[in-house]
Amino acid sequence: MKSRRKVPPSLMVADPMNLWNDYFVARSIHDALEAMVESQGTARIIAGGTDLLLDLQQGRSDPVHLLVDVTEIPEMGKIEIRQGELFIGAAVTHKKITQSELIREHGYALAIASGLIGGPQVRNSATLGGNVAHALPAADGTIALMALDASAEIVSTSGTRRLPLADLFLGPGKSILQEENQILTGFYMDLRQPGQASAFQRVMRPQGVAIAILNIAIWLQRKQNVIEDIRIVMGPAGPVPRRLSAMESVLIEQEICQDTLASARSAMLGETNFRTSRHRSTKNYRQEMGSVLFEDTLHRAFELSQVG
Repeated sequence: MKSRRKVPPSLMVADPMNLWNDYFVARSIHDALEAMVESQGTARIIAGGTDLLLDLQQGRSDPVHLLVDVTEIPEMGKIEIRQGELFIGAAVTHKKITQSELIREHGYALAIASGLIGGPQVRNSATLGGNVAHALPAADGTIALMALDASAEIVSTSGTRRLPLADLFLGPGKSILQEENQILTGFYMDLRQPGQASAFQRVMRPQGVAIAILNIAIWLQRKQNVIEDIRIVMGPAGPVPRRLSAMESVLIEQEICQDTLASARSAMLGETNFRTSRHRSTKNYRQEMGSVLFEDTLHRAFELSQVG
C-alpha cells in the first residue's frame, strides 16, 4: 500500500490516538479500496469529516485503526454529464453543489438542500457522499437526491455497481456502506427535460439544531395544468428515507385544486410515521407542518416547471 501521512492539523481532535491510529490519503479509488482491504475491517472512509469526527469524539462510533481520505481522488470530486446523465462525485462539497450551474439546472432541489446544510464553514468541507452515508432519515442531501431518482455508484472488491438510493439504507444511521470494503463513489441522475422541475424546503429549530424538524423534496413533470408524474420524499417520515407513493398516486394525472390537495394530505398522514422528538418537535407539529411544507413545495415545483 502507498505510504501514509500524519493527521493534518485541520482534522485533529482531542486525544486523536484514542480514536484512530493512522491516516491515509488515497490518490485513486484503487488506492482507497486497497487500503480498506488491507485494514481488514478496521478502516473508515473520510472526506469532510463533519459527521464522522463528531461520532468518534462523542462515542457514537467505534474507534477505527485507519482513516482513508478520499478528497484527493479526482473521480470523486467531479460534476459532469456522462452519457446523458448528470454525475456528482461523492466527495463534492455542498458549497460546490450550490455553486454548480449543472446541478441548479438539472437538480435544483439538491442545490437548495445543500445550501441549507450547516453554516458556510460546514458547507466548505462537508460532502454529499458523507451526508448520504450517515444514513439519517432526514438528511437534506439524501431527501433531495431520492426525489430526483438518483442512483448510487459503489465500488468494492466485487467491482462497480449502481443501486437505487433507497437500497442503501437499513435503518437510522445504518446502511450497506458500513459493510466491509464498500466505497460510495458518486451519484447519477437524469437530465431535466421540458416540463420538469424540483423543489426543496425544510423547517428548522431557531437555534440551528443540525437535523431538520421536517424536510421535503418534490420532483414533478407537468403537461399544461396537469401533473403527469411526481416523486415526493419527506423526512423524517420513518426509519429510512423513502418516497411517499400513496401521495404520489393521488396527484398523478390531476390538476392542483383544493380537493386534490386534501386527498394528498390525507394520504400523507396515512403513510408517514412521524414521531415526537424530545429535542426537536412533536408528532402533531410535524403532521401540521408537513401539510404546509407539502403545498408550498408542490406549488414551487409546479411554478418552476414552466421555466426552460
